Amino acid sequence: MKTTDLTQGSVPRQLILFSLPMIAGNLLQQCYNIADTLIVGRVIGPQALAAVGSAYTLMTLLNSIIIGLCMGGSVVLSRLFGAGAIRDFRTALFNSFCFTGIVALIVNGAAVILLEPCLQLLNIKDAVFDDSLIYLHIILAGMMFTFLYNFISNGLRSIGNTVVPLIFLGISAGLNIVLDVLFTVNFRMGIAGAAYATIFSQAVSALGIFAYFLKKAKKFLPGKENRRLSAEHLKNIVSNSLMTSIQQSVMNTGILMIQGLVNSFGVNVMAAFAAAVKIDAFAYMPAQDFGNAFAVYVAQNRGAGKTQRIRQGMKDAVAISVLFCLVSSLLVALWAPWLMGLFVKGSEREIISIGVFYLRSEGLCYAGIGILFLMYAFYRGLDRTQMSIVLTIISLGTRVALSYGLAPGLGYEMIWWSIPIGWVLADLVGAAGYGRWRKMWPAGVHKDGLSE
Repeated sequence: MKTTDLTQGSVPRQLILFSLPMIAGNLLQQCYNIADTLIVGRVIGPQALAAVGSAYTLMTLLNSIIIGLCMGGSVVLSRLFGAGAIRDFRTALFNSFCFTGIVALIVNGAAVILLEPCLQLLNIKDAVFDDSLIYLHIILAGMMFTFLYNFISNGLRSIGNTVVPLIFLGISAGLNIVLDVLFTVNFRMGIAGAAYATIFSQAVSALGIFAYFLKKAKKFLPGKENRRLSAEHLKNIVSNSLMTSIQQSVMNTGILMIQGLVNSFGVNVMAAFAAAVKIDAFAYMPAQDFGNAFAVYVAQNRGAGKTQRIRQGMKDAVAISVLFCLVSSLLVALWAPWLMGLFVKGSEREIISIGVFYLRSEGLCYAGIGILFLMYAFYRGLDRTQMSIVLTIISLGTRVALSYGLAPGLGYEMIWWSIPIGWVLADLVGAAGYGRWRKMWPAGVHKDGLSE
C-alpha cells in the first residue's frame, strides 16, 4: 500500500499531489447531497427541496461532530508517522477507534431521541416539517457508516494515502446517483427514497474501505500488544479529537442558527438557500480539503521537527489556495443563474433570483474562507486546536450577530453579506497568531525543542 512522507521533497508539489485526491473525494461526497437536492427539487418540487435543505443543516452538524473526532485523531497519527514511530502509531490507532466509536454511538442515539425538538427549534414550517423528519430519521439510521468511512479514510490520510478513500467514495457517489433516480423517479418513494439512496451508498463505501484496510494495511494494524488503552495516547487523542470536533460543531451550530433565521423568511427563501448552499459548498470544498491536507503536512513535519518546512508550506499554501478561490469566485458569479437552474425549475423565478444574489454577494469572497481553512489546519497540525475554535467563534459569531441584528429589519440579504465579514475578521486574528508563532520559533527550531 502506498504511503507519502510529506517531510521531504518539493513543498508545492507535495501539497498539490497529496491534496488532489482529497479534493476529488470530497467533491464526490458533495455529489451525495447534490444528487438528493437536484433530483428532489426537479422531480418532487420546491416544498420537498425546502425540507431537504432544512434537514441538511442538522445532518451536517451531526456529521461534523463525528468527522471532527476522526480528523483530530488523525493529527496524532500523522505526527507519529512523521516521527517514524510505527509501534506507537498502532497503539494510538486502537485507542482512537475505541474513543471515537463510543462517542459516535452516543451522538447517534441522542440525535434520534432529540430529533423532533431540534427541528422545532429550527423554526421549520409545518408544510415541510414531516418531510424533514422522515428524511432525517432514515439518514440517522446510517450514521455509523459515516463514522466508519471517515475513521478509516482519515487513518489512511495520516500515512499519506489519499487515493484509496477517493476510489471507494467514487464508487459510492455513482451508486448514490443511480439509486436516487431509481427510488424517487421509478419507485416514486418521494423524499424517503433520496434518504435510503444516501445511506445505502454510504454503507458500501464504509464497508469497502474497512475491508481494504484490514487486508492491505497490515503494517499499521494494531497487534495484540497494541490493543490496550494507553493513558498517554488516549490523552492526546481525546484532546485533539474533542477540540477538533468542538470546532467543527461550533461552525455548524452557527450555520444551524442561520438556517433557523432563513426559515423565518418563508419557503421561497428556504428553497433558494438550500440550493445555493449546495453550490457554495461545492465551490469552496477544494479549498477546505486543501486545508485538511495542509493539517496532515504540518503534523508530519512537526513530528519530524522541521519548522522551516512548515513556514515554507504556509507561504506556498496561501498562494495556491487564494489563486484557486479567485477562479472559483469568478466562475460562480458568472454561472450563478445557470447553477440555480440546475436545482429549480425555470418557472420558479423568485427562488432563482434569491439564490443568484446569494452566490454573487458571498461567492465573490471565497479567498477569505480559503485562508481561514489554512489557519484552522495550521493550528490543528501544531496541536493548538483551541485557536481553531477561537477563529471559528469569531467567524460564525460575527455572522450570527450581524444576521440576527440586521436581517429582521433590512431583509434576508443581510444574512448573505454577514458571511464574508466574519471570514475576514477571523483571518486577521489567525494571521496575527501565525506571526507570533514565527517569532517564537524561528527557522531551524521546532516547538518541541528539536533542531532541523
